[in-house]
Amino acid sequence: MKYIFILFIGLLSHQINAQELMKLGLVKYQGGGDWYANLDTSLPNLIAFCNKNIGTNLDPDQVVVELSERSIYQYPYLHMTGHGNVVFSDAEVQNLRKYLLSGGFLHIDDNYGMDPFIRPQINRVFPELEFIELPASHPIFHQKYDFSSGLPKIHEHDNNRPQALGLYYEGRLVCLYTFESDLGDGWEDPRVHNDTESNHIESLKMGANIIQFVFMNNESGEG
Repeated sequence: MKYIFILFIGLLSHQINAQELMKLGLVKYQGGGDWYANLDTSLPNLIAFCNKNIGTNLDPDQVVVELSERSIYQYPYLHMTGHGNVVFSDAEVQNLRKYLLSGGFLHIDDNYGMDPFIRPQINRVFPELEFIELPASHPIFHQKYDFSSGLPKIHEHDNNRPQALGLYYEGRLVCLYTFESDLGDGWEDPRVHNDTESNHIESLKMGANIIQFVFMNNESGEG
């Protein structure tokens, strides 16, 4: 079965017309979790870094979206983060599945405490799929920047190793879940979490790899 890449028809037109800017979406969800945890500087800093270092042409302003909205089809990349509870409505489950099967991409970044809530919701979206850990050899770690050990550890949570978990549908990575890493906090201005400059840059480089992989190279097959 061939994908109907609705989103990436729009993406191609953006690439042809350099005057238009692609936008990245930040997911606002229900359930009481703080979807806005990294609202101010996280994605905007990543966007600026990508535009400067990997040649993207992204709108400097993030867009807040809800998964029930048809507007999510305008955004090739959706980012989701937070610390607490996540609840998807039935309409959101259906719309998110259609979005992902139409060429969209969801990056979930656990900000600590999100894990037990997000997994059941994603299972509702893709009950036939399971997260698999992406090995350090996966292309997402070897784009513009090389991460020979895989996903970097940005913030310490429970003294566990960082994991990049993926959902593959017919050979395409449709969802990336970064766990025990906290990339989004690292993207924020260093003063927000008293991060070192090196940790800040490391997280931005990994984020740029994700963006580059999603927009240009997400066709290499599972693992």
